[in-house]
Amino acid sequence: MITWTRSMAWPLVAWLALAVGGCTTSPGGPSTATGDNGPGASAVERFQDTPLEGRTAVESAIELSEKYARLSDQSVALRQENQRLASENENLRQQITSLDARLKQTQKELAEANALLMEMLTELNTWKSNILGFRTEMRDAARAQLEALLKVLEVLGGEAEAGVLERRHAGTLNPDMNDVGLPDESTRPQ
Repeated sequence: MITWTRSMAWPLVAWLALAVGGCTTSPGGPSTATGDNGPGASAVERFQDTPLEGRTAVESAIELSEKYARLSDQSVALRQENQRLASENENLRQQITSLDARLKQTQKELAEANALLMEMLTELNTWKSNILGFRTEMRDAARAQLEALLKVLEVLGGEAEAGVLERRHAGTLNPDMNDVGLPDESTRPQ
């Protein structure tokens, strides 16, 4: 069922007026006084889908009003689709803005984390070199103590093999050196 509106009634009234007024065109199309097709010719041709023969003015008006109603519905549907797409675009723009802000914040945090990691790596390398240096110093100090102990033993008149003492001391500093066999008690000089 067709719902009539004021905007739909105007084309119907115009067509009825033309039909009742007896406005007709020649078989060759509309002509002006000079015999040329004027600017109104394309407008008339646009509204003539089929020949008017065998149809009354009322039938033509009803057909045109139905065509107008279909086009009007299509126009409304296209406007709604356009509005939906515009709102979807706006939502996507807002999401892009939000995600862009989050991306910048994440990049900033990542840069800070990288800087902190590089600082920690530098400190770790410094600590490691300090520990290794301290270990070397401890070995040198232990070696100096052994040499001093050997000199004390020599002064006191005792005999000690420096190699045996160094291996025992190295065994206490390096657990891996425990695999080196110690000389038997029987082979050691008294």
